[in-house]
Amino acid sequence: MSNQTAIPFIQMRGGSSKGIYFHLADLPQDKTTRDNLLKWVMGAYGDPRQIDGLGGGDPLSSKIAIVAPSQRDDSDIDYSFVQAIVGEDRLDDTPNCGNILSGIGAFAIETGLIKPNGDQASIRVYMTNSGNRCLLQFPLENGLPIYHGDARIDGVFGASAPVMCHYQDLEGSACGSLFPTGKYCDEFDDVRVTCIDNGMPVVCLRGEDFGLNGDETPDQLNNDEILKSRLESIRLQAGLAMGLGDVSGKAVPKMSLISKPLAGGAVNTRTFIPKHCHKAIGVLGAVSVASAALFEDSAIHDLATLPDGMMKDMTIEHPSGKFDVQLCLKNRDGRLQIERAGLLRTTRLLARGEVFVPISVWGGK
Repeated sequence: MSNQTAIPFIQMRGGSSKGIYFHLADLPQDKTTRDNLLKWVMGAYGDPRQIDGLGGGDPLSSKIAIVAPSQRDDSDIDYSFVQAIVGEDRLDDTPNCGNILSGIGAFAIETGLIKPNGDQASIRVYMTNSGNRCLLQFPLENGLPIYHGDARIDGVFGASAPVMCHYQDLEGSACGSLFPTGKYCDEFDDVRVTCIDNGMPVVCLRGEDFGLNGDETPDQLNNDEILKSRLESIRLQAGLAMGLGDVSGKAVPKMSLISKPLAGGAVNTRTFIPKHCHKAIGVLGAVSVASAALFEDSAIHDLATLPDGMMKDMTIEHPSGKFDVQLCLKNRDGRLQIERAGLLRTTRLLARGEVFVPISVWGGK
């Protein structure tokens, strides 16, 4: 008898991230046992290399999706996201991940959770981390996802089939309101910031307040210990003000340094998640940054180049390219309201099989 337990998994690239996808039924029901198992799966028990697991040693490839048939009438699939924190012995299931979300529909079909008809899938996903919903639409061939195509996203080599992500109910996903401090602009450590939650809690800061131009590389910023210390001090204060409590052990809020666009976009970003500069920007982080830029009294509004009209097609620049966000606005009782957000992502099935953990971690079903 083997002294290890085998667990079925699929590895997928979702957007510009990569993750390990599980069916909820294949994992322990007890959360403590499940969390310990997931740390073993990823090699996420303090080793920054994650050499003894499937994690990639980088926040973009140290991600987990747990998928199940939805218990809700308005959704087809329930999706729970878990971030394995690189270099630390812990997980964080507080945030969403819109990149990993883009692979959920394909996973559901590949594993038989959904059996679609026709040449396009339309799958309603409920995000358990935040209580938000997203409609995923992508092409099919013979009832299976098409992965090849002409859609391109920055941060990913080559082209793939498009996955359209139509987000609903994003406002206040984790904090309860779009501007959770009750203000468009706050001040921490004498630095003006905007705290926003439109799918992802983000603190938007002006890069110039830290002597930054916006063209710095992630490696340069990650090696700036003074900058990281200043950002963390602000993050801890902002987390409390946003109603997130003590965020010292959490991946949210993200910290996004904003500057004027350098390549024809709406704004330029350098984003920390939470203490490590992202090589791109997260899907929902991009939505929150774009949303903050729309409001005249926000700390970053004057840095933005914004299109006219109530349907805003906005390009968010980041270190490896750009991210296109579409925001649909409404005036409701004299107040600007963001009704929904649409984004283009791509996904690809990379591997399927079994991952093994010691039987002492979990003995299986």
